[in-house]
Amino acid sequence: MTDNTARLDHVVLWVRDPLAAVGFYEKTLGTEPLRATEFAAGTVPFPSVRLNEETIFDLMPLAMAERMRMLPDAAGSAGHPVNHVCVSLPEAAFEALHGRLEDQGVPVSEFSHDSFGARGMARRSFYFTDPDGNIFEARHYE
Repeated sequence: MTDNTARLDHVVLWVRDPLAAVGFYEKTLGTEPLRATEFAAGTVPFPSVRLNEETIFDLMPLAMAERMRMLPDAAGSAGHPVNHVCVSLPEAAFEALHGRLEDQGVPVSEFSHDSFGARGMARRSFYFTDPDGNIFEARHYE
């Protein structure tokens, strides 16, 4: 049976160095690299990383911005990231991510408590940025 409920499929992030971004997300969020070898070989236009079985982040080179013509002014979106992307993790993975970010010298915010989100009130959350300035929130609910 096919589940036809709406889901987040992918988020496209503008990055200066897609392969460095792949490494960052793999080392911090534990994402699985996708198409990195093919990107390095020049056979695909961008690599991606898998957040979970249903969601990926496409790591779009800033140089591609000038080729964004699917909508008027789409090229102008480069360098204007969304406010932030939030990832929900089990508590142990949340703690591990926080530790990895600190170990790698990535600045993290103070913890927030009882933040509203898609699954209700999250017990704790914090913010961090990737090397390209994209802002992420990590949270856990249980």
